[in-house]
Amino acid sequence: MSVPDVLPSPTQRLAPLTTLRLGGPARRLVEATSADAVVQAVRDVDAAGEPLLLLGGGSNVVVADDGWPGTVVHVANTGRVVERRPDGSVLLTVEAGTDWDDVVAACVADGLGGLECLSGIPGRTGATPVQNVGAYGVEVADLLVDVDLYDRRSGAVRSHVPAAELGLAYRTSVLKGRDDAVVLRVRFALPGTDASAPVRYPELARTLGVEAGARVPAAVAREAVLDLRRGKGMVLDANDHDTWSAGSFFTNPVLPEEQVPAAAPRFPAGPGTVKVPAAWLIDHAGFRRGHPGPGGRVALSGKHVLALTNRGGGTTAELLELAREVRDGVRSQWGVTLSPEPVLVGCRI
Repeated sequence: MSVPDVLPSPTQRLAPLTTLRLGGPARRLVEATSADAVVQAVRDVDAAGEPLLLLGGGSNVVVADDGWPGTVVHVANTGRVVERRPDGSVLLTVEAGTDWDDVVAACVADGLGGLECLSGIPGRTGATPVQNVGAYGVEVADLLVDVDLYDRRSGAVRSHVPAAELGLAYRTSVLKGRDDAVVLRVRFALPGTDASAPVRYPELARTLGVEAGARVPAAVAREAVLDLRRGKGMVLDANDHDTWSAGSFFTNPVLPEEQVPAAAPRFPAGPGTVKVPAAWLIDHAGFRRGHPGPGGRVALSGKHVLALTNRGGGTTAELLELAREVRDGVRSQWGVTLSPEPVLVGCRI
């Protein structure tokens, strides 16, 4: 069993571990580099009765300026296994701490399509089923087989928990907002060919010059997705403050059809409901790209109004004040209340 490494500083700042570069100190930080080490670290924290925060890539989290009063377990177990099955499909097993885009890139390099539309998404693999990560017409629910979990209530590891038990829905699951289940590894079923998933997203289809539903080589689809994401400041770049964000800050609201603004784009979301782009609501409520927050140290991205960014030297309090301004402005203009997509740690809007 790998023993967790306790990082030396008793006031380790969490900001460098998040893509926003925001957040105060943790009392203690443990780097867990294997699934066994993750389990042991969590058990130790629970036995000590301390507050626990699990942190992976820090890409979908907003940490309060006050930080975290207990122990942060940094999930850093990495690795993947590709198993080819008799029918030609592939079972892909990935450790929770593995960088997600590294997984996608490796699959594409191996001639395995299916995940390419999820290229460029920052964070670790263990977070993907929690959030039911999705982009460009594909989401984790389309490919997820099962997960291995550590159940903090029973103190036991649960292997092969089926995707059907996870309540996967638009950018959520039964795991989101819970702290009693820790994802250790994730399994996906891939078709086993180098063809992409069907291209469903109109913007991506236009970029690729294909009809909706067509397939292209996975490598071609990956490069197109990365180009689109770079244009929106959604591919991490330490030198580009437009990427110092938690990704899309607000989820696209799902509304009854009769509540949707007449001019708004809409996409089917189930009987009697449609999904409306939050970016359209924000833009048409008068918020433009680059709209500054208090002090100018936080702002809407200069490329995409859905991302709230740290321009350098910002604080979480300033970011949340900007988020409230946007939320309240959209509600005043359209009667729609936007919900935050990132996990808010020790703070709220």
